[in-house]
Amino acid sequence: MTENARTTLTDRVEAQLRKVRDPKADLSVFEAGFVENVVAEDGEVTVETDLTSLDSDTSNQVIEAMLRAVDDVDGVESVHVESATPSSEDRESVESFDHIVAVASAKGGVGKSTTATYLACALAADNDVALFDADIHGPNVPGLLDVSGPVHSSDEGDPLPIRTDGMDVMSVGLMEDGAPLAWRGAMAHDALDDLFTNTAWRNDDVLVVDLPPGTGDVVLTTLQEVPVDGVVVVTTPFHASVSDTSRTVELFRDNDVPVLGTVVNMAEYVCDCCGEPNDLFEDDALGDLDAPVLAELPFTHELQGTPAPGDVPEAMADLGDAVTESIETAGEVAVPDHAVDIRGLSPEARKDRVRETFTELDSGDEFVLVSDRDPNPVGPFLGRLAEAPREAFDPFEVRRATPDDWVLETVVP
Repeated sequence: MTENARTTLTDRVEAQLRKVRDPKADLSVFEAGFVENVVAEDGEVTVETDLTSLDSDTSNQVIEAMLRAVDDVDGVESVHVESATPSSEDRESVESFDHIVAVASAKGGVGKSTTATYLACALAADNDVALFDADIHGPNVPGLLDVSGPVHSSDEGDPLPIRTDGMDVMSVGLMEDGAPLAWRGAMAHDALDDLFTNTAWRNDDVLVVDLPPGTGDVVLTTLQEVPVDGVVVVTTPFHASVSDTSRTVELFRDNDVPVLGTVVNMAEYVCDCCGEPNDLFEDDALGDLDAPVLAELPFTHELQGTPAPGDVPEAMADLGDAVTESIETAGEVAVPDHAVDIRGLSPEARKDRVRETFTELDSGDEFVLVSDRDPNPVGPFLGRLAEAPREAFDPFEVRRATPDDWVLETVVP
């Protein structure tokens, strides 16, 4: 076959391939960047492709469409579609994200992975989002998004995330293909650290991390090593879950992890017949939460489907907005303008400022104090100033607003 004939065959093959479309983006396989090279030699055609941005089912559909299209070209005796090895060039590392949000829970089964997945999809409406499934013992994200592997590697050996509707997804579950995971301690941490460090992300606006339940070594080490902007903690309204969640929030703060707030899942159930909301849990335990409530999600069929990036139920869209706002104000302490700020002052200056403000207040006035250490010991001092016992201050509430800031709120007796 002459050089001109080979070129002509290549042209005919490429013309047919341009009729094959990406079923989701409605672009030709060339416009979508799926075709890396076409080689035609003596009637044998090889199409080199990069389909790593597609899920497994869509990838198979595109390959079958390419094979059918090229097989019908005059002069083609055989056709093969091969995977080209993509490069990590122009891809991002975990440090490149503008914001990293972790989703955690004190217990399993409260809807943590569901919340993380829907949150990522909600944020994808306005951002280039990636979702990392760090729940190494129970990686549920692939099933929730209905995506599957295999995970491909770049020519530098870096794992490439699966793409679904423009969102990057990485999970151990995509590589293990359903095999049970029994990794322990250092092995689990090393596996996560390798994925965190080496995954070649396409997107770099927001990374949502679905953590394992509880506060084990993998969770705390991950939060300490990854530059998270904050963690969202998921709980149900059940008193035992709320109690454990409160301790988890405090533990995160003790480890200098900002807590953006809590998501209360299964807060109520709306009857399909009468439309009336019903509480699933009798006790009102939410008062024990020492973190702002970002959302109270209902138990509903809407949140049991397969979410799509940028297209989520209203409750989850509102959660995305709340998390975005919390990220922007993370580290700030929400207190009234008349609050007494004693952060950074010497012990004597602290006393002077508290005394000066407190003694000018009348009975029934609110007193709010912001401190960089636990302000509970201020109680006896206020009692001496008011010439009243500590029990006379009602309410007397102390909350830890950030890892480094406490707020005391009370009323002058």
